[in-house]
Amino acid sequence: MNKKNKLTPLERSWILYDIGNSAYILLVATLLPIYFKALMPSSGINEEMYLSYWADAGALATVLVAILGPICGTLADQKGFKKPFFLVSAALGVVCCAALGITGNWLLFLGIYVLSKVGFNASLVFYDAMLPEVTDHKRMDRLSTLGYAFGYIGSVIPFIACLVLVLMADSFGLTQGTAMIIAFLITGAWWAVCTGPIAKHYKQTAYVPKQAKPIRATFRQLANTFRSARKEKHIFLYLLAFFFFINGVYTIIDMATAYGEALGLDTTGLLLALLVTQIVAFPFAILFGRLAAKVDSGKLIKICILCYTGITLFAMFLMVQWQFWVLAVLVGMFQGAIQALSRSYLGKIIPQEQSGEYFGLMDICGKGASFLGMFLMARISQLTIGLNISLFGLTLQHENIAVGALVILFVIGFILFCRADKLCREKMNS
Repeated sequence: MNKKNKLTPLERSWILYDIGNSAYILLVATLLPIYFKALMPSSGINEEMYLSYWADAGALATVLVAILGPICGTLADQKGFKKPFFLVSAALGVVCCAALGITGNWLLFLGIYVLSKVGFNASLVFYDAMLPEVTDHKRMDRLSTLGYAFGYIGSVIPFIACLVLVLMADSFGLTQGTAMIIAFLITGAWWAVCTGPIAKHYKQTAYVPKQAKPIRATFRQLANTFRSARKEKHIFLYLLAFFFFINGVYTIIDMATAYGEALGLDTTGLLLALLVTQIVAFPFAILFGRLAAKVDSGKLIKICILCYTGITLFAMFLMVQWQFWVLAVLVGMFQGAIQALSRSYLGKIIPQEQSGEYFGLMDICGKGASFLGMFLMARISQLTIGLNISLFGLTLQHENIAVGALVILFVIGFILFCRADKLCREKMNS
């Protein structure tokens, strides 16, 4: 890497946090749903409700963050607030992640899980808002994609340790439950260690003056930001488009293992397939980062949305294990790209000193969309239990039907983004 492209210590520490928190994402997408399903029979809960309860817990967490995110983001734009709020949020996520194994009660487990997701997602509001401060405008796409890329490949390290521990628990003289508890502790520790460098190197450089009554000023500024976003039609339409298309992305990430489990697929195969997703995501995220230097990022986002629409249609007809492996590879190809490019796209069209506010709004759109996707899956899954629909010679179960509902949101997101991207280009050229 030449001097021009060499990462600064601040950029490296920013990427390292992505490596840390991505281990938690992988845990939530793989081992956590399996652990939750194992808790249900002993609690006398109908296993057919498994997918619905898991989706509801994820939806609750996203609603809480959607409410808190923009408030925290606006407050963090004031001088000296962004870093402390980031560290408190990360600490909540780390502690709750490590504590996931302290109870065998399914409801308390879901409560701790919700808190861990709140901490995780809240920390990302501040983390994403740091992006315009840790690098310059020209390097933003590249750094954002590198964050996701190394996050995917780096998270594989603790995940493999956890996977070996869980799958070979008997060889280590452990029960499955004990192995899972140790896996939670490993993931929490990894996340905590990777948070250290950004805590050391980051200093807030873009801010608005600290207010005498910061909480009251935060609500006032948040209202102003909503009004500003509505006046800036290109930003407003982009956030609305993001609301729809990121819905499917987050829902597929969070529900992949739960979906496979609900279809009765082999657990070990599901875990290994999602490991493949992380490995595939690494080179493709870097590829899209390099493409963004030569190709307009708006065009790349459109490609990703269309590809995810096709992926969702494929998932709707998923029946057997090999199809899940194909799904895992396809998701890995576009997962990091669409998230990274969406993050840097917003960073380039907003005022830098208001990054916390606008990334807080983006968090509302992202988490609100995730809530909508999980809510739709939960309700449709419940409503269609026992209903089988024949389509193209295949019999779709209620889980397949629930996944199919996500397609319409990708279509709406694509249409809105095309309009928003056109307005953004006109704005930049004016």
